[in-house]
Amino acid sequence: MSAAAGVTVEFAGEYFPVSAGGRFIVGREGDLELDDNLFLHRHFLEIADADGLWWLSNVGTRLTATVTDSAGGVQAWLAPGARLPLVFEKTTVVFSAGPTTYELTLHAAEPTFRATKREHDDGGASTIGDMPLTLSQRLLILALAEPQLRRDGTGMSEIPTSAKAAERLGWTVTRFNRKLDNVCDKFDRIGVPGMRGGQRSFATNRRARLVEHVIASRLVSRADLPLLDASHDEEAEGEQE
Repeated sequence: MSAAAGVTVEFAGEYFPVSAGGRFIVGREGDLELDDNLFLHRHFLEIADADGLWWLSNVGTRLTATVTDSAGGVQAWLAPGARLPLVFEKTTVVFSAGPTTYELTLHAAEPTFRATKREHDDGGASTIGDMPLTLSQRLLILALAEPQLRRDGTGMSEIPTSAKAAERLGWTVTRFNRKLDNVCDKFDRIGVPGMRGGQRSFATNRRARLVEHVIASRLVSRADLPLLDASHDEEAEGEQE
């Protein structure tokens, strides 16, 4: 049985309709060719309908993607070989390949699940990853996520190096990396994957996973960016992190 209606893929201001019975590939090659990024799989994500549902599948071998509903109330980590049903009206997909982070939105014409708003709905902004952050931790996150937050709509952006992000904040690289360790440890403790480095884990991967998580979970937004340009002369060096 095929899905009753199609899905539309939105990326960088372009819309790609996928009809029932169709198959849509995202990657370095495919229906949505993102760019000539050698860190990206030739075929990474597949959108197809089966058993009456639309499915998002990770057909790559190394990269992962963060998948959320439009309100940020549900978040999943799509590992290689995994697939998820597209049950929401809008599903956001964020992933990184090397130093580049991508965001696309999947629109379902006939979603099988519709969120029920609470009487005092906060828009889902605090549902995922709502944790206390010091000012310096929030600034670090904003410095890394700034390119992604400044672009309009979906699309791709480069993740700053530690040196560039430290320069943006007026910090030394040593201070930046120390605070990055603290932030990643904090997210690792609540179960966010990819925060803890390993023998074969590169620094870029950890920064990419951090940006993926904070963008997908709406922990920071464009409205927070003025913090980067404010004076923080009174920022306490002895913050508890």
